[in-house]
Amino acid sequence: MGKTIISGALNAGMPGITTYDTATVGVLGDGFMASGITFRNTAGPDAHQAVAFRSDSDLSVIENCEFLGNQDTLYVHSLRQFYKKCRIQGNVDFIFGNSASVFQDCEILVAPRQLKPEKGENNAVTAHGRTDPAQSTGLVFQNCLINGTEEYMRYYYSKPKVHKNFLGRPWKEFSRTVFINCVIEALINPNGWMPWKGVFALKTLFYGEFGNTGPGSIPSNRVPWSTQIPSQHVQSFSVQNFIQGDQWIPTSS
Repeated sequence: MGKTIISGALNAGMPGITTYDTATVGVLGDGFMASGITFRNTAGPDAHQAVAFRSDSDLSVIENCEFLGNQDTLYVHSLRQFYKKCRIQGNVDFIFGNSASVFQDCEILVAPRQLKPEKGENNAVTAHGRTDPAQSTGLVFQNCLINGTEEYMRYYYSKPKVHKNFLGRPWKEFSRTVFINCVIEALINPNGWMPWKGVFALKTLFYGEFGNTGPGSIPSNRVPWSTQIPSQHVQSFSVQNFIQGDQWIPTSS
């Protein structure tokens, strides 16, 4: 990580290029594995959607990898994916897609968003895209750190009121995202979650939290359409239950 780097600069503002096409690396085959690599999209903070890594790989395992970008850094497009001890950096919807993905012991970092970052912004860490309640998809974060880069935190602390960051917003109607036993730092807004547009998806999404700590984790301030997960239901979001990981994730050395 940081020494082996795969880099690209495609972005959705280019003629004929969709967000899906912008990925520096895209994987399709089942059982993809990666360890110790940095995937990067250098399109810049003013380039809109610019994906560093996109996965449609069922049963994929990514460990000790880094994903660097701005908007839409990591496109967890579909199927079951597992991320362990990774570092994911971006600003707008930078972990998004309609996969069933579990992130364990990862570092999730907000980076400065625009060419004049001191102006302030609204960032969402995640934008999950579940379109049907029958889909077994969602984003699960376990024992992760949610923070900003050193550069971003300098802007944040200089004027906290204009720099607003949220755990997620509903890209699609049945968006599902949970944070369990994570450390959520001060840059995350007390509301926790932000709408996409108006009341879209607010009655059909599932945004849950359990056992989080840190100044950005206080339950009493959360929006009423998010959930504090009851302890008896937390197990449904385990690696074993949510992505059947005990059947296919190799035990790490």
